[in-house]
Amino acid sequence: MNRVSYPELDETVFSDTLENGLRLRIVQRRGFTKKLAYFVTDYGSIHTDFSLEGQAFQAPAGVAHYLEHKMFDMPGGRDVSEEFAQLGASVNAFTSYDMTAYYFSCTEHFDECLRLLLEFVSTPYFTEESVEKERGIIDQEIGMNQDAPDSRVFDNLMAAMYASHPIRVPILGSSQTIRQITPEVLNRCHQAFYTPENMLLCVIGDVEPEAVAQTARQVLGTQRWAAGKKNRPWQEDMTCPRAEIEDTMEVAMPTFNLAFKCESAGTGERAIRQEMVADLAAEALFGESSELYLRLYEEGLIDSSFGGGFETVDGCAMLLCSGDSDDPRAVREAILAQGKKLVAEGLPQGSFLRMKRSALGRRIRGLDSFDGTCFRICAYHFSDFDYFHFPEVYRSVEEGEILDFLNRVVCPERCSLSIIYPLPEEDHAPPL
Repeated sequence: MNRVSYPELDETVFSDTLENGLRLRIVQRRGFTKKLAYFVTDYGSIHTDFSLEGQAFQAPAGVAHYLEHKMFDMPGGRDVSEEFAQLGASVNAFTSYDMTAYYFSCTEHFDECLRLLLEFVSTPYFTEESVEKERGIIDQEIGMNQDAPDSRVFDNLMAAMYASHPIRVPILGSSQTIRQITPEVLNRCHQAFYTPENMLLCVIGDVEPEAVAQTARQVLGTQRWAAGKKNRPWQEDMTCPRAEIEDTMEVAMPTFNLAFKCESAGTGERAIRQEMVADLAAEALFGESSELYLRLYEEGLIDSSFGGGFETVDGCAMLLCSGDSDDPRAVREAILAQGKKLVAEGLPQGSFLRMKRSALGRRIRGLDSFDGTCFRICAYHFSDFDYFHFPEVYRSVEEGEILDFLNRVVCPERCSLSIIYPLPEEDHAPPL
């Protein structure tokens, strides 16, 4: 097993690829009682178009999330959550646009918990009755998302910004698409993407790396078989199809999401460098210590709900901010004007180095979180980058890269604004 030390971060990482293709990343932290394991597949809601054994498939929207729910079913009516609870552990899962993760944390019985995690995620068990029952549960979840302003305003933004990339479709799918999901569809997607070669096991805690590897071999076996091939027929122009989209809901004041479309930098160090340049650009443009943030706050155009940063998903990227405002369009115009000003005048003297030190410090402090660290290791792994190299990348970023990014990205044609306004007063009137 390969061992790499990162003295600056006081971290030691063991890595290996097992005979079955499973990649291991183990962050050994001696003396800690908490242990955390993530078992992650490089498969998310956007990966509906794929081929398996030479045959093309188009899965319904929402299938990755549906599959995440159904993986907790086991033969014989076993209750996975209850089994973890009996071991003193908590278990959970999530589906994002481009990966699905199953994870547990515990302070004891780590090996038993790890065996259970690997077992249930690698055991497809889908019956007609259970799949149909889950449909109602997920349909309710879809309804709750549609009734949540934060979810609705973002989903509307994605539909306005993107013409073909599947990020324009909500992770959960819709009430219509989930009705197309059958046990056969779930089995096919599990066969395609829940293969060891397409997955990563990441563990953090006071554990023995070789013991983790041995448990994975025992539960998953040593046979290697190829994962499905993701098809990415996404051709996106950098101009947003719609500059604005509006909606109404029961909110106290207008809430908005504003984003600028960015090119995807793919994977590897180039992609991570773009992310860190863009993070610093966001901080310079509208971060809490920026000139623009302070001015908009003093003018009452934003409040403490305002914030933003850079987001990446397989095949797309965006500079995003959000918050509540009585005049979201004025916020957009101020951001566009400030972007031009920074490009023309450069960053205020001394602010660039302060921003880099602050951003690097936040990342290093973030390593205190087992969950945050495990998530980032997995996400960066699927982007072909060793997350613990982030200090080197941050230090090498130059001011000119930030200004070039702002000049290229912060412009009207790349911008889309999603607003949710309060319902008209008459819609709030009590019934007669």
